Amino acid sequence: MSTKLKNVFVCSECGAESPKWLGKCPSCSEWNTLVEEIRGQETDTGKKNGTGAVKVFTPVTINDICEADEIRYDTQVNELNRVLGGGIVKGSLVLLGGDPGIGKSTLLLQICGHLGKTLKILYVSGEESQRQIKLRAARLNVSTPNLFLLAETDIESIINTIIIEKPDLVMIDSIQTMTHSAVSSAAGSVSQVKECTQALMRCAKGEEISIFVVGHVNKDGAIAGPKVLEHIVDAVLYFEGERNLPYRILRAVKNRYGSTNEIGVFEMSSEGLCEVENPSMMLLSGRPVDVSGTCVACIMEGSRPILAEVQALVTKTGFGTPRRMSTGFDYNRMSLILAVLEKRAGFLFSSLDTYVNIIGGLKLDEPAADLSVALALVSGLTDIPIRDDVFVFGELGLAGEIRSVSNAELRVNEAARLGFKKCIIPKASLTKLVNPQKFGIEIIGVSSISQAIAALKK
Repeated sequence: MSTKLKNVFVCSECGAESPKWLGKCPSCSEWNTLVEEIRGQETDTGKKNGTGAVKVFTPVTINDICEADEIRYDTQVNELNRVLGGGIVKGSLVLLGGDPGIGKSTLLLQICGHLGKTLKILYVSGEESQRQIKLRAARLNVSTPNLFLLAETDIESIINTIIIEKPDLVMIDSIQTMTHSAVSSAAGSVSQVKECTQALMRCAKGEEISIFVVGHVNKDGAIAGPKVLEHIVDAVLYFEGERNLPYRILRAVKNRYGSTNEIGVFEMSSEGLCEVENPSMMLLSGRPVDVSGTCVACIMEGSRPILAEVQALVTKTGFGTPRRMSTGFDYNRMSLILAVLEKRAGFLFSSLDTYVNIIGGLKLDEPAADLSVALALVSGLTDIPIRDDVFVFGELGLAGEIRSVSNAELRVNEAARLGFKKCIIPKASLTKLVNPQKFGIEIIGVSSISQAIAALKK
């Protein structure tokens, strides 16, 4: 079968192809993302198998499909099980992404240490030698006779090894180092990453073997390669956190076998990743006492309420235009809250520098944190501290109203469990609480930002 080489330009962001180089991708409108690749193009078309006949498949009715219970492997890591929806589903393909050094390989080795007691595991690395993996496993106290190591980058050889060895679980570290002989471009290119992931997907579904794939991220925090890579796999997990902080957050952005709202919280130590079963207490540890500009917020991550400390600093500007900065909270949302405080509550921030920070590297992307940020800003402006035992949540509207949020009972119960004595919540949410007296704390319902500020003085 004759072939010829063809040059194409592929967008590294969306995977779109172009016959010539363009400064701007015509599909996703990103600049300078088209990369040249050389491919072999088949000229003999129309043959579907060795005899030239077209393959025909027989579909089955949905009622003829056996409703067997799905098999899940318990990783013994409760935070990971929570994110996956109860464990690793047999035959699933899971993509794990994160910044370099965040702890992706550490997490995979710790999973091998737990599951290696009962399952056969194959760990494939294209970045480290077998001896390097052994040294890291020894540091993490991972030692099991069911863990097999393979240092290889050819995806076809890896799949043949998987079919022969028939492990229960396979770790691929990382997909950017794998190569497929059918693609002539370099390792890590869009075509190589996509083709290798599709080959692993066919192996996972055909052999009923669970496969974990590690993916690097680009400068914007997205997994390197086109979005189609995320469409191929069954679950996409992101490892988040600052490298200079010990805490890591594992978040699912796609999960065919569970919820995408759950998160897992870990702490990086000398012995590897340790689970943080009570992230609220961890995020609130070390709070300053009798200092203005701090308030406690509560967000829902799936079914788990998490409390975090919001800090706000308001100071006189030394320039003509005041500076605004937000870490862990949406900048545009902060600007909206400042405008509402000026217009509806009479607090002037227009000539002052304003800084908002969420402690612990957490990102508050839920509207329920609006009221906490607003009260922290007012406290920072007036230099009047908010009591340490006060807990606040609610969405702030443009008219200055405090709107209801979901899961109010779970939030108040979490605050009561951690020893808070006073809760300021939306008045509409107060009516949804069943028997508020059972929490044993003072609960105040407010309907406007002015009422919330007045409630702090009581």
